[in-house]
Amino acid sequence: MSGKRDYYDVLDVPRSASEEEIRTAHRKLARKYHPDINKAEDASERFSEVQEAYDVLSDQQKRTKYDRYGHAGLGAGMGGHPGGGAGGGRSSGGWNNVDPDTFEDIFGEAFGGRRRGASGFGDFNDAFGVGGGGRQRPTKGQDVEHELDIGFAVAAFGGTERLRMNDQSGEVTTIDVKIPAGAGDGSKLRVRGKGGQGLAGGADGDLILKLKVGAHPWFRRDGLDLSINIPVSISEASLGTSVKVPLLKGTASLKVPAGMRSGGRLRLKGKGIEDAKGTCGDLHAVIDIVAPTELSDADREALADIGTRLPDPRADVAWAAEVKD
Repeated sequence: MSGKRDYYDVLDVPRSASEEEIRTAHRKLARKYHPDINKAEDASERFSEVQEAYDVLSDQQKRTKYDRYGHAGLGAGMGGHPGGGAGGGRSSGGWNNVDPDTFEDIFGEAFGGRRRGASGFGDFNDAFGVGGGGRQRPTKGQDVEHELDIGFAVAAFGGTERLRMNDQSGEVTTIDVKIPAGAGDGSKLRVRGKGGQGLAGGADGDLILKLKVGAHPWFRRDGLDLSINIPVSISEASLGTSVKVPLLKGTASLKVPAGMRSGGRLRLKGKGIEDAKGTCGDLHAVIDIVAPTELSDADREALADIGTRLPDPRADVAWAAEVKD
């Protein structure tokens, strides 16, 4: 007996715990350690320990003896396997005080959602090898998640992607997946009936595809909006101009007003991505003023002369007073 853990410690409850607190702790731990749910090497041992502790603490007579005399006061048949001794069924813990609703709450999911039969435990008894004979109800198979890489254009315009994967028998199969226009990075698509196999005639689960959208060489995407860098010269930024810019399809004319600053943004409304519902995003042109790297002597003199007549662009910045001569 000396090697046994204290039953209150096993269930992680105080010695003053109420019947409901003990029942709640048992339900949580039984779900956690049941070997059909927990695949750890010590899961079966921990599960049996939890069952033994609950069998004693949920019975007022056993609990009173345990509180007074400890493990030694229980005697044969009052802890451990049902009926005493080292034998027992497929589960090591006792179930003398577990009501059918608690049993089903704990293990319903683990055994495919079996229903109780007229005996009170129904198909759960079959699961533990202690008789019964009810029928398993149809249960839908599990959903399966998979990441799908798609190109930028397919995400923007929509299209079909062919996915190769193993079916339920392990054979390689192909699935054609329809991608809606405007599909975003991280969005999910559901393919009905391509997930885990259902039980007892239940429907198969679904395949959940998480989309990973590839990058574009020059467009950046934010929802349905697009942005693109537009290089302009010093003179174009100063005097204003009109430039042709690319769209996902075709081109558009962009008017750059005089005095445009580098990093400024101009919007072309409705020239972004159009989704399957007909909603359109915008195209944002980000101005990038490009200074010339090669100048003739005449151009250099002209720019220097202009520079002497222009206002100081740093005169009004917050830190101007800190760097004055």
